[in-house]
Amino acid sequence: MTEALHRGLKRRHMTMIGIGGVIGAGLFVSSGSVIGSAGPAAVVAYALGGLIVVLVMRMLGEMATAHPASGSFSRYAELALGRWAGFLVGWTYWFFTVAVIAFESVAGAKLAAAFIPGLPVWLGALVLLVALTCANLVSVKLFGETEFWLASVKVTLIGGFLLVGVLYLVGLWPHGGVGLSALTDHGGFAPNGWGAVVTALVTVIFSYFGAEIVTIAAAESAEPAKEVARATVRVVWRVLIFYVGSVLLIVAVVPWNKVPANGEDSPFAAAIDKFGIPGAADLMTAVVLVAVLSILNAGIYGSSRMLMSLAQRGDAPAALGKVRPSGVPAAAILTGAGLGVLVMLGADLISPDKVFGFLLNCSGLLTLTIYLFIAVSQVRLRRSTDPELLRVRMWGFPWLSWVVIGVLAVALVAVCTSPGIGPVVIGVAVVLAVTLLAYIVRIRRVVHA
Repeated sequence: MTEALHRGLKRRHMTMIGIGGVIGAGLFVSSGSVIGSAGPAAVVAYALGGLIVVLVMRMLGEMATAHPASGSFSRYAELALGRWAGFLVGWTYWFFTVAVIAFESVAGAKLAAAFIPGLPVWLGALVLLVALTCANLVSVKLFGETEFWLASVKVTLIGGFLLVGVLYLVGLWPHGGVGLSALTDHGGFAPNGWGAVVTALVTVIFSYFGAEIVTIAAAESAEPAKEVARATVRVVWRVLIFYVGSVLLIVAVVPWNKVPANGEDSPFAAAIDKFGIPGAADLMTAVVLVAVLSILNAGIYGSSRMLMSLAQRGDAPAALGKVRPSGVPAAAILTGAGLGVLVMLGADLISPDKVFGFLLNCSGLLTLTIYLFIAVSQVRLRRSTDPELLRVRMWGFPWLSWVVIGVLAVALVAVCTSPGIGPVVIGVAVVLAVTLLAYIVRIRRVVHA
C-alpha cells in the first residue's frame, strides 16, 4: 500500500521555500547581462517582469487554494484543458527541473572550488547533489529546514545590501552621497533603446521562475489552502522588492557599462566593492554558492513531487508514485537526481558551456509556455469552481487574466522570432512534440489494453 505524503512543512518553511526557489544565480549573477543590454532601464524590465509574475502567481494561488495538489499547475492544466495538457505541462516541467539539478550542481562545484583549490568539478558537483538528495530522502521536514536556512542567508544578505546601498546613496556611508545621477549620466536611462528592455524581459521572467514551487509544496503543509494563500501573496511581493530594489541600487552605485555582464562575476560584488567593504569577491562567492545550493535543493524537491504526481495519475511508471513510510517519494527523488547526474556528465563530455547554455535558453522558453498554460487554466477553472472554494481570487477577472495571456503570448512570439534563437525554438518544439507523441502512445495503449 502506498503511504501518503506527510504534512511536515510549517508556515516559515512555506515562505522561505517560495523565496528560496526564485532568488538564485538569476539575481546574483545573470542580472549583470540584463543591465549590460538594457542599461539602467533594466529596473523597468525587472519591474514589468515582476508584475507579470505577481499576476501569474495570483492566478496560481487561486487554483492552489481551491484545488491543493502535489502536481500543482500540471494538475490544474489537466482539470481545465484535458489530460493531454496535464501530461505535457507535467513532463516539460520535470525536464526543466532535471536541467536545473544538473546545472546548479556544476555551478555549485565551480564556486566551491574557490574555497577548495584543485577540487574537480565533476566530483564537487556529485558531492553536492548527493548531499542534498540525501536531505530530501530523509523527510520533507528536513528539506524544509534546509531550504529555510539556505534562503535565510540570501534574504539576510539582500536586506543588508539594500540598507547599506541606501545609506551610501544618501551620504550616510563613507565616501557616499552619489545620489541617483548614475541612472542618466552614461548615455541616458535607456542607452540601448526601449527595444532592449523588451528583449531583456524574457530573461527577467525566467529569473523569477521558481516561486511556483510553493504551490507544489502546499500539499505537504499543515493547512494547504491557508498556507498557499499566504505564501503566494507574501512571497511574490517580497521577491519583487528584492529584485527591483537590488537592481536599482546596483545601477545607481555602479555605472551600468561597468557592471560585470559576463555571466560569471556578480554585479553585487562590484557594488559592494564601491561600499568599501573588504573581501567583496569572496563574500559574494560564498553567498552565490548558498543561493545555488538552495535552488538545487528546491529543484530536487520540485522534480520529485511532479514526477510522483504524474505517476499517481497514471502518466509515469507506477513505482515512481510510491511514497515511503517517512513520507517521501524516494523513487521519484532518485530518478530526478540520477538523470541530473547523467546530464551533468554528458555535458562535461561534450561542452559544458554550450550544453548548459542551450538547456537554459530552452528552459526560458519553456517557462513562458508553462506560464501561458497556468493563465489559460485559471480562466477555464474559475468558471467551473465553487465560489466558496475561492479563498484567493485573481484581481480584475476576467479582463486582467486575458491581459496576462496576451502579454505572455506576445512574449512567446517575440522570443521565437528573435535573431539566433532558431536552434532553441527547434529544441523546445522537439521536446513538446516528443512529449505529445508519448501521450498519444500511452492513450492508445490504455484504449487497447
